[in-house]
Amino acid sequence: MKTRILTAIIAAAIFLPLVIIGETPFVILVYLLGTIALKELLRMKKIRVLSLPGLIGFIFLWVLLIPHSFLIESVGANFSKIEAALIVVMLLLIYTVISKNEFTFDDAGFIILSTVYVGVGFYYLIETRMAGLSYVFFALFVIWATDSGAYFIGRAFGKRKLWPEISPNKTVAGFVGGVLSALLVGLIFQIVSPLHPSLLFVLVVTVVTSLFGQMGDLVESALKRHFTVKDSGHILPGHGGILDRFDSLLFVLPILHFLQFI
Repeated sequence: MKTRILTAIIAAAIFLPLVIIGETPFVILVYLLGTIALKELLRMKKIRVLSLPGLIGFIFLWVLLIPHSFLIESVGANFSKIEAALIVVMLLLIYTVISKNEFTFDDAGFIILSTVYVGVGFYYLIETRMAGLSYVFFALFVIWATDSGAYFIGRAFGKRKLWPEISPNKTVAGFVGGVLSALLVGLIFQIVSPLHPSLLFVLVVTVVTSLFGQMGDLVESALKRHFTVKDSGHILPGHGGILDRFDSLLFVLPILHFLQFI
């Protein structure tokens, strides 16, 4: 527990100031986090990081993370990330032939899906910070409230398991408690620092955020169970890897943009 608390303090001391500063230092941090997260996924699948497919995956990730404003200003509207994705698909499929199926179609699909999963989530972290610091803190506070509420209410009242095949410790009571805790935080946040004229809209967005945050956590649990690993990595002692800490955020931030909340 002491290791977990110490790691959380050190991580917060690095992450939060860079979130507040924003601009280039924050973009560099997100690029680093995304790179580590993709490396964790490749290692789960036992795909060598220092390989041609691994390099293609990382380059694709770095392209996906390019902020929209920088892409338009520096590259122009003629370039599309969808075109970059198509090139990556073709290169990986060609490599399955060159490697005589030692690198399989499944491996190619895993790299593409993993890169999109990590890249899109962290891309929206950059875009959210550019939209305003309050939006980042809203997402973080709602996720933290959901996690805390699910943990404490689940321990106190949880009897019925939520999804034992995926995450045996999660309960239905914890799931509901997480949503209720998130609602309380969303209400307080709207009172202290309003993000939208409609309180009802903010509360609906808070519920959706909480639900998708918990789903993001379950998705990562399913991944780890499939590949029989306890944690996605070991870079954060007591917490695991970057994916273990950002799994909820990777699901939440795109949804907030799709809802046109940000």
